[in-house]
Amino acid sequence: MSKKQIRTLDDPFVAPGPSGVAIRDRLKQLTPEDEKVLRLVGGHLGRLASLDLKQRCSDGLEHNSDMWAARKQALTAESSSRWAGSITKATHDQWALSRRCQLAHLQGLEAGARTLMHRLSQPIGEKGTKRAPGGYRSKGEWFYKSRRLAVLEHRLDVARAEREAGVVHVVRGGRRMLNTRHNLEKAGLTEDRWHERWEAERWFFAADGESGKRFGNETIRVTPDGEVSIRLPAPLAHLANSKHGRYVLASKVAFVHRGGEWRDRIEQNRAVAYRVHLDVRRGRWYLTASWTKPVVKTVPLETARARGMVGVDTNADHFAAYRLDRHGNPIGSPRRFAYDLSGTAEHRDAQIRHALTRLLHWTRQTGAQAVGIENLDFAAEKTREKHGRKKRFRQLISGMPTGKLKARIVSMAAEHGIAIVAVDPAYTSMWGDQHWRKPLTGKTRHMTRHDAASVAIGRRALGHPIRRRTAPPRHHQSDGAGHRTVQADRGDRGREETRHPVTERAQDARRRTGTTRTRETSTSNTVRDARSSGTWVQDPLLDTV
Repeated sequence: MSKKQIRTLDDPFVAPGPSGVAIRDRLKQLTPEDEKVLRLVGGHLGRLASLDLKQRCSDGLEHNSDMWAARKQALTAESSSRWAGSITKATHDQWALSRRCQLAHLQGLEAGARTLMHRLSQPIGEKGTKRAPGGYRSKGEWFYKSRRLAVLEHRLDVARAEREAGVVHVVRGGRRMLNTRHNLEKAGLTEDRWHERWEAERWFFAADGESGKRFGNETIRVTPDGEVSIRLPAPLAHLANSKHGRYVLASKVAFVHRGGEWRDRIEQNRAVAYRVHLDVRRGRWYLTASWTKPVVKTVPLETARARGMVGVDTNADHFAAYRLDRHGNPIGSPRRFAYDLSGTAEHRDAQIRHALTRLLHWTRQTGAQAVGIENLDFAAEKTREKHGRKKRFRQLISGMPTGKLKARIVSMAAEHGIAIVAVDPAYTSMWGDQHWRKPLTGKTRHMTRHDAASVAIGRRALGHPIRRRTAPPRHHQSDGAGHRTVQADRGDRGREETRHPVTERAQDARRRTGTTRTRETSTSNTVRDARSSGTWVQDPLLDTV
């Protein structure tokens, strides 16, 4: 019988640091006149952004720099050169994002069609393997899946034709908000309330930064003392309350988080981008400042491993973490950082941030410099063609915020001076449960499958095999032929020390219990019964004929 083929594992790597920063503060104590001006500016620029996006989508793959310049020139007449530049840049980013999403959708359809074709080609009732699914259970299921294949093939043909023609589908304001219009009662909204949210999502109120300009931005300017002024578009210039067609808000901002870094940038006239946003549900206005950071060279992998590792297993409701030293030996007990991914997107995001904050604080307390985490990506692993009737499992992996988790943990770890080591997720749960769950379980320590997986992830991040030990030396089981490679070195006594001789251990046991040991025989076929009274007994001799 041939052994199971194990796929090639990717090497661990240190994740690069964040390339940008974004901070936000609330615009408080706005006057009615301030809110009126903000609504008019956002609505006017939002209308221009919609027209520009429509024109960009109609250009398709034939778009070039001349078309871009013509669009920007047309927008400049109704706003300003800087507003037009921000709008056209945002339009190009949105079109490019739609193309990437279109490609991901196309790949998902192809994967689903391949799986259906394979299963339809198998005999009915054929059992599958871990590498390939089998046939369907009945003729009825085979028939419905054949209809499903026809539907997917039609969608695939349409998607391929649209991609070749450069056609994309974009909804300014979001498709989810658009579909909510047809389910107002379920969403708990009135038509007027929905229309207010819809218009607020379609506004455009963002300005790109410019290096060398005063305070890093000429369109939306924020001074070091927090004064916010806006360069009004040409049709709204009559609403200005300051020189050069600018409107100064009554509210002042004070960025608490990263305020010092933001102030250093604007005082040096370095580029800072701003965005004004209205939260309709709370009735609050916010100002977001963002800027790019130079790509910082990540620490070498050996440096990240020098002081051990914290292995983290990502699950649907918690992070399972375990501290390991640089030799791969688990230290202490497992830790779990729970979070709740139900509710709104804001609640889920806050839960992830809170759990990551606790994880990183505990990592710093342990003295480790790196966190080992799986390089998870379920983008092509969610379809029902892939997992069949496992609806709960599909919902489970669909609810895991792997994309947001990657971005969050990299940016947050960089602020704590902690490196993120990404590892291949293959077999970590299975091998961790096989090699580490039982040995680490004790009277005061309960190990779950996820805790054992965190040990496996940490060992893989450290460059060690997941299994606990390699085979002993060839001629005897001592260290005469060299120390075993998958355990602590001879000079490290933190996790492993020299065993005392058997005679010393026996004398210590007699001193503690006050008993003496008597041995009935010295033949080689004596055994110790662990459940007996503690005496040595001899196996009965076999009667042979």
